[in-house]
Amino acid sequence: MESQQQPKGSSQSREGKRAPNQPVMSQKDAYARLLSQHHSGKFRSYLDQFVQEQQLQAERNSSGGAELDGICVKRNQGGGKEPESCLSLYMEKLNERAVSVTEASGLKQGWIAQRQHNKRRGTSASQDGDVESGEEGHVRHANARQQEKQLKGTGSKASMAEMQSNQQQNKKKPKKKNTPKSKMEAKLDGSGCARDNGIIGRMVPKSHHEKAKAAQSQDGTSVSLTPDKNKSRNKGGKGKKKQVFEAYMSSEEVSAGLKRGELIQGPLRINPKKYHEAFIPSPDGTRDLFLDGVAARNRALNGDIVVVKVLPRDQWKVMKSDTDGEGSSEQESGTDRAGAPAGSKVTCSSADVIVEAQYSDGEEEQTHTDALATRVEKMNIKTLGSTSNFLEPQNVADKFLQRTAKVVYIMEQKHSRAATGFLRFLSDKNFAMFSPMDHRVPRVNVPLADCPEDFPTRPGDYTNTLFVCRITDWPDDSTFAEGQLLKSLGMAGEIEPETEGILTDYDVDFSDFSDEVLQCLPQDLPWIISPEELLKRRDLREECIFTIDPSTARDLDDALSCRLLPDGNFEVGVHIADVSYFVQEGSALDLIASRRATSVYLVQKVIPMLPRLLCEELCSLNPMTDRLTFSVIWKLTPEGKILSEWFGRSMIRSCVKLSYDHAQSMIDSPDTLLDPKVLPPCDPKHPVDEIHRAVVDLHRLAQKLRAQRFQGGALRLDQLKLAFTLDRETGMPQGCYIYQYRDSNKLVEEFMLLANMAVAHQVYRSFPQQALLRRHPPPQAKLVDDLMEFCDQMGLNLDFSSAGALHRSLHETLGMDEYSSARKEVLTHMCSRPMQMAVYYCTGVLKEEALFRHYALNVPFYTHFTSPIRRYADVLVHRLLATSLACGPHLGLESDDIQKQASHCNDKKTASKRVQELSCELFFSVFVKVTAHFCHGHLSSNCHKALIRYDYSANWVASQEVHF
Repeated sequence: MESQQQPKGSSQSREGKRAPNQPVMSQKDAYARLLSQHHSGKFRSYLDQFVQEQQLQAERNSSGGAELDGICVKRNQGGGKEPESCLSLYMEKLNERAVSVTEASGLKQGWIAQRQHNKRRGTSASQDGDVESGEEGHVRHANARQQEKQLKGTGSKASMAEMQSNQQQNKKKPKKKNTPKSKMEAKLDGSGCARDNGIIGRMVPKSHHEKAKAAQSQDGTSVSLTPDKNKSRNKGGKGKKKQVFEAYMSSEEVSAGLKRGELIQGPLRINPKKYHEAFIPSPDGTRDLFLDGVAARNRALNGDIVVVKVLPRDQWKVMKSDTDGEGSSEQESGTDRAGAPAGSKVTCSSADVIVEAQYSDGEEEQTHTDALATRVEKMNIKTLGSTSNFLEPQNVADKFLQRTAKVVYIMEQKHSRAATGFLRFLSDKNFAMFSPMDHRVPRVNVPLADCPEDFPTRPGDYTNTLFVCRITDWPDDSTFAEGQLLKSLGMAGEIEPETEGILTDYDVDFSDFSDEVLQCLPQDLPWIISPEELLKRRDLREECIFTIDPSTARDLDDALSCRLLPDGNFEVGVHIADVSYFVQEGSALDLIASRRATSVYLVQKVIPMLPRLLCEELCSLNPMTDRLTFSVIWKLTPEGKILSEWFGRSMIRSCVKLSYDHAQSMIDSPDTLLDPKVLPPCDPKHPVDEIHRAVVDLHRLAQKLRAQRFQGGALRLDQLKLAFTLDRETGMPQGCYIYQYRDSNKLVEEFMLLANMAVAHQVYRSFPQQALLRRHPPPQAKLVDDLMEFCDQMGLNLDFSSAGALHRSLHETLGMDEYSSARKEVLTHMCSRPMQMAVYYCTGVLKEEALFRHYALNVPFYTHFTSPIRRYADVLVHRLLATSLACGPHLGLESDDIQKQASHCNDKKTASKRVQELSCELFFSVFVKVTAHFCHGHLSSNCHKALIRYDYSANWVASQEVHF
């Protein structure tokens, strides 16, 4: 028996060598297997019910007249029969194809040949965000538009016959050799274009943009929605380069457009996992605007403040069907919002019915059946029979659409234009190619003169070397930027080079402080408080005041005191380091602090906002040392009711430096004194029993205050925090554990919150137009709706009506069984995703006081006052507070200046948070690689949900089934 010869590049050649007696899977068997899946069990019964419902629906629709759309309705010219649903026609076609295998195989090969012949080069996207185009794409787009225009103009059988004739002619054309395609090209080839005489072949030909949306709806692959002129390939020496990006608008045009409301301004967020997806927030608070593709971003980078123009409605992104409001259509991020937007996804409305397509991502020759299966998986199945042209935005309600836009102007380049990555030698070029590790940054052409001297002759030596490159230009006729190589970091995978790369990517200044900055600090050490300054402050040096911090902390910026009064009430004080005394407004020290805006905490070190002399000596509230402070002192009842409060500059002398462990031991054993030997050195004026009693009293008051806060509607979402133990000599991770948030932490947090809220009211009363406060917007409504739908499907009774209601739901409705803690961890993480970031703002910029609220704390005013050593916003608040109390100079900043600094602090705080997360990920990966052990196992077939857990104490990974 002769085997059929396979053409070069066919699917068989890519499957590898077969055993001599191993049968080749025929096309007939593949279709038979697919047909068997479609006719199996619940799906078959569901299809029967579905067809009946759709026939009834079509009958009702036909009474008012039906339009021939070429997709979902096919009228029998013989008369008498009702219109059939497209799905029933498709199932009939499957039966026909199962019988006529030879014809099906020929049609498939003809489609592949046609696809290879017409394959568009203009949308191949590199891993790093490069877009290239060819002239062939323009011809195809023009032909598609011409065919669509012809069809819409006539709507006759002749036009449909002409389309079928064109398809038959294409089938008769000689086939080209099948060439391997990239994964991106294979995905693009799976778009919803016209096929043979199957269901997809009956679809009306779409325009280029509609094809792009259909492809994106099918597999999440993004295709640029910008005009064709932005999709030209650089021919490299063959004539003039074609323009890839549109020219920016002029500043005058942008200003006028913003005033008329034709343009929208906002920060650009690029999905770190899908670099072709970008978003900017909508001014009205609805779903974010979507920017599809690199060309739509027009050379803007992540974080830039951009001006965009909304594209016409027929180019908007279809999120889900307009026939029902069920399911989630988008997963928007944040975070950072690290969670990044995902593709469209809609669930079926019928319970117990799961439509699932199974195919190999590596299979490049997918039939139209595979394409439909993927489409059915991602689209609500009800739309197939009841909706005409369901992928076209003009036929979809606005609530199921996401507006798309393109960048027309970059208002402010927030991104540093520096990135970490690898060099690649190009033998036929006079430059090297820099490939950033962050895929949101484009590839960069770097002059060979910037590269190491032996790089052209020994490029292999630098394969794993990390470099830092800065983009200097990005021409509008090139998909690649131009840049300058700054430095070599070292080998990839090592902690220090990787850490420096992270700091560079997020524009963290870790350079040494200049001499000009250091000259702003006192030069005569040890520094002593002057007698003149003592007269200006309240002397609290005789009070029992102490700090509670992590055992390794060096920058001690807050202290506590608690004294029982004769009337049974308590005098409680929060004392914060007076950093503003040393950081004078307008000085070189103030300038560098305002630029850094925050200290950055890595696993192995801290990048300080201020010089270490200031952080660890002059301002740090070290024990048994006189220090300048800003104090807030209350008179509280034993139930936590505030009777009075006092603000002012003070001077303290801490009696002991307690760790959280020390304080926790006192809380756990309120009637047992700790052995003085286990405590750090204490001031003899304040014995251990006095300190012990103060800690216990503070704990009891904190419990009262905390209960009042949550009864008043506050919300807390505790996220797991990973901590490490490091080798003192090598700095390598020796172990890791989940940081425990205990009562001692809650004690400190409660009084810091109380101080921040008190100062916020004081500053706002004094400066209603200049106060620097902190607000927390409500969660994104769209994501909350999606989460509510998920909880309903899982049978979870969570109340999202308010912050307090959500807090009570998470703590009261999850049960007390063995899986309750796992459920709480998962749901807490999921509830964090819709939450927006809290931000600093100037009250003179936001006109409505309702926008001042802090959602999670459920309070009208809040600010940051308690950490001026590590947050510049706190320094500004200290200056405002001093001015309000007439104990300091007037702040020299206007409302606009304060808002600008507030925005900068927001950016730096977000970057700092992300750097800290990446540092933890780096150390965890190193730790797992070096020391962890994995246990192998398998999940049972009836396990619908599993939570993968890492046991940090035993260093092993295991899975746990979670029952919701």
